[in-house]
Amino acid sequence: MARILLLHSMYGLRPAVHDAAERLRAAGHEVHVPDLFDGRVVDDAEAGAKIREEIGRDELLRRAVTAAAPLSDQGLVYAGFSLGGALAQNLALADDKARGLLLFHGTSDLADDASTEVPAQLHVADPDTFEPVDWVNAWYLRMRRAGADVEIFRYRGAGHLFTDPALPDHDAESADRAWKIALDFLADL
Repeated sequence: MARILLLHSMYGLRPAVHDAAERLRAAGHEVHVPDLFDGRVVDDAEAGAKIREEIGRDELLRRAVTAAAPLSDQGLVYAGFSLGGALAQNLALADDKARGLLLFHGTSDLADDASTEVPAQLHVADPDTFEPVDWVNAWYLRMRRAGADVEIFRYRGAGHLFTDPALPDHDAESADRAWKIALDFLADL
C-alpha cells in the first residue's frame, strides 16, 4: 500500500480526479486529494490557465507543499495530472523520503544539479501539444542523469488529458492501459 498525494490539473478538482482517487483506493492505497484552486473547476484550458495565472506558480507550489507536509513523514508517492504532475515532480524531487512519482500528462523542468533515486513513471499523449516529444525526451534524459529510475509510456493519438472521460481529449483505450500500468507500478513500490 502506498500513501499518495494526487494533484489535479489546471481544470481544477474535477470528478475525474475524484474517480482516479477512488480507483487508487480500491487498489488498497491511501490517497489524499487537495484542492489547489479553492473549489474552482473549469471545462476548458483557457479558463484553467486564467485561474493558474491568477493564483501564480509560487502560490500553487506553496499550497501543494502545505498539503504534502503533514503526510510526508512516512514517505509519499507524488502523483498528478498535467499541472498537478509538474507540481508533484517538484515535490518528489525535494523530498528525500519520496517513494515514487506518478505523472499523467505533465512534467516540470529540473535543475542541472538535481539528484534523486525516486522511481518515476510518466504517461503522456503522443504527440502532445503541452508536452512535445523533444521536451519529453530531454526530460527523460535529465531525470536519468539525476538518478531517477524512470519510465515513459506514450499513447499515440490520444489527447493531452486522455484520462478524463468528461473532456474531449478522452481516449478510453489509452486511459485503461495507462491505469493498468500505473497500478502495477504502485503495487511494486
